[in-house]
Amino acid sequence: MATAVRPPSGAVPEGGRQGDGRAGSRADPVAAIRQPPSIARPSIAPSSIARPSIAPLALPRCGRTVGPTILAAGSRASFGPSGRGILIPLAGSIIALCSGTAFGQGTALAADAPPLHQFSQVAISPDGRMVASLEGDVPAVEGREVPLAVTVRPTEGGAPRRVDLPCAGAGCTPSFLAWAPDGRHLAFVLRQPGQREREVLEADPATGRAHVLLRFDGTLGALRYGPDGTLALLATAGAHKEPGATQAAARLSGEIGAQEDEQRIATVSDGTLRWQSPPNLYVYEFDWRPDPAAPHRLRFVGTAAPGNGDNNWWTARLFGFEDAAATQLYAPSLEQQLATPVVSPDGRAVAFVGGLMSDFGSTGGDAFLLPLGGAGTTPRNLTAGAPFTVTGLSWRCGAAGGAATLAASGLRGADGMLLGLDPSGGAPRTLWSAPRSVSTGRGAPMPSCGAGRMAAILQDFTTAPEIVTAAMPPGRAAGAAIDWRLLTRDNAAQVVAATARSLDWRSDEFTVQGWLLSPAGAPSGAGAPKGPMIVSVHGGPAAAAVSTFLSDRGQTLFLLRAGYRVLLPNPRGSFGQGERFAQANRRDFGHGDLRDILRGVDAAEAAESVDDRRLGLTGYSYGGYMTMWAVTQTNRFRAAVAGAGVSDWQSYYGENGIDQWMLPFFGASVYDDPAIYARSSPISFIKQAHTPSFAYVGDADVECPLPQTQEFIHALRTLGVPTEFVVYPGQGHGMHDPAALADSRRRTLDWFARWLGAPGHPAAGTPERHAGIVRPPGTDGFGTDASGTTPSKDRS
Repeated sequence: MATAVRPPSGAVPEGGRQGDGRAGSRADPVAAIRQPPSIARPSIAPSSIARPSIAPLALPRCGRTVGPTILAAGSRASFGPSGRGILIPLAGSIIALCSGTAFGQGTALAADAPPLHQFSQVAISPDGRMVASLEGDVPAVEGREVPLAVTVRPTEGGAPRRVDLPCAGAGCTPSFLAWAPDGRHLAFVLRQPGQREREVLEADPATGRAHVLLRFDGTLGALRYGPDGTLALLATAGAHKEPGATQAAARLSGEIGAQEDEQRIATVSDGTLRWQSPPNLYVYEFDWRPDPAAPHRLRFVGTAAPGNGDNNWWTARLFGFEDAAATQLYAPSLEQQLATPVVSPDGRAVAFVGGLMSDFGSTGGDAFLLPLGGAGTTPRNLTAGAPFTVTGLSWRCGAAGGAATLAASGLRGADGMLLGLDPSGGAPRTLWSAPRSVSTGRGAPMPSCGAGRMAAILQDFTTAPEIVTAAMPPGRAAGAAIDWRLLTRDNAAQVVAATARSLDWRSDEFTVQGWLLSPAGAPSGAGAPKGPMIVSVHGGPAAAAVSTFLSDRGQTLFLLRAGYRVLLPNPRGSFGQGERFAQANRRDFGHGDLRDILRGVDAAEAAESVDDRRLGLTGYSYGGYMTMWAVTQTNRFRAAVAGAGVSDWQSYYGENGIDQWMLPFFGASVYDDPAIYARSSPISFIKQAHTPSFAYVGDADVECPLPQTQEFIHALRTLGVPTEFVVYPGQGHGMHDPAALADSRRRTLDWFARWLGAPGHPAAGTPERHAGIVRPPGTDGFGTDASGTTPSKDRS
């Protein structure tokens, strides 16, 4: 349920700030939850919330930057002639439902800012001589897509060459670059504007000319050339939707579940596809399994599961594929998901990442090695007990020359890492470590490697992405620095007026890491005036906030530019500290991780000039859930913004399209253990919520469906809590419409400005509040709510 890990210190005293209504009060921020249920809590009745006077207003075109668009009960709203949308009444509230075409051209960014050059994927040729990339300038108008081109550069520098495409501009979308073994051909998928059909093109990098290898009615992806030059890929014939649970759902009609999309391995031959995996399995990831004695042999290893592809990744197993048949190689436990299977060059072993993961594509765990060819073999953990998370694997990125070695990418606290792994079980060797992000794009946190050279996209919070290369000589000593060299300088003029600082703090038995971002020139040090701060919780929960560039297309930079500090915590359940930490919120959603976050707020206040009475909270996906949860547990935040959250885990179980992900985290289905789901549901404690909350969601969200946000807003509005609610039609969990994303960012900024005030100018009429935990949970996970009643444990 995530939208993240993309690999990007000094200890801070724990000293908490627990308000008791008296000036200068100091205590542990979570001490209240250790008290008995009879503890006195501040009385904050809904009627005591001061609300600003909001006159009836005309709703501007969705996405237009004209200040807060807040609709109160009784307000009137109308759309301008260039905007489209409808208004939905909800228990005295009004919801703005903005259509995908209603955002118009969006909002122009700063005129004097050079365009950010975006790199979406890089791939180095097998001989290490060329680097291909998908790239393009980010338009100055927020609501427009980034037009991508296929570009090829010599690794030693020189003029880039663009591949000729049969289309250009928005809707012309190349993806999934793959080099042929000889480095003379480059294949990729192309979707042309207005076409359902996908194409596979193969280009000559020397001339830039490309020709069509395949036209296909369905989805295509994950291109891989085999040792003999045969091209394999993943294909879904007649797909009802794009692959992945974060994609927009297909509209429900007719008999549901009668026909599921089937993503299968196929090879391209004479303009057609030849299936290499059976029709009863949905394949998620795969790799060729070479046979040195028979280079033309078509066999593969991959992760797959029967049935619905969105739902069943969490129960996927490892299979071998040959002659369109499958052989099971490994079945993991319920608490282990599999990702990134990579086969050794001799075809005798497969390495993969295994661990507790909440989302396909958000990879993290330990590195495992499974011998192939023998019966009854079990995988060996190469990183057992490591204090870091393995996020990617490659056999091509080890030391150049000699026997094949296995390399891994990882995350340890603030630092991205590259590691050398010993297949025989020796200790991992650190090849590179820094608070930066290295990836090939598309969420893959590994470099692309060939012939002892690496290419990657390198960035951090304040350094814009560029393509870099490095040599990987043999016999590299542990801890030696990799000498990254710039291949591009397209973003040299990019400047981010912000600073980033990694913080560590203690919470229970853990040391928790997070990032404190501040606007450049923000008051700092003893005696400096205090300003507001927004806490932004990442999705997942198995993911991490990492050091990637603060671009104009991201919410964080908008908040920083408005003058807010931003705290990005990585509480228990996050990647970056090994499997024990990643599993620490299992069957405990919202409880331990909220303690970690609140203590992180204390650490930020100890480190910088933060006004504890002007705190905001936001998050998306699991971060949206944590936002909904937090406002029922504490009044410490003056305003909240929840994107695609979950308000009731019990009803959510039957509403979402991915209920299989809940079993590893809750340990049982909602039908077998309803109490564990109610214990972590915001709706169980909703009468304790008083924080003004803005919420938004896509109406085609499979992962966190619209009714979850609707239930949350309905309850808050019934209780008299100020709210705003926006639904984005046609958007799935991963909102892809740039205009919808821009609109959600503008509304978020407006909401915080209304309730926190602009930095240096506190908002008037903000609700009465007291810092600290509202509810001290009892031994069964339930306390009394603000009215003195106890929520039912069985809401089924």
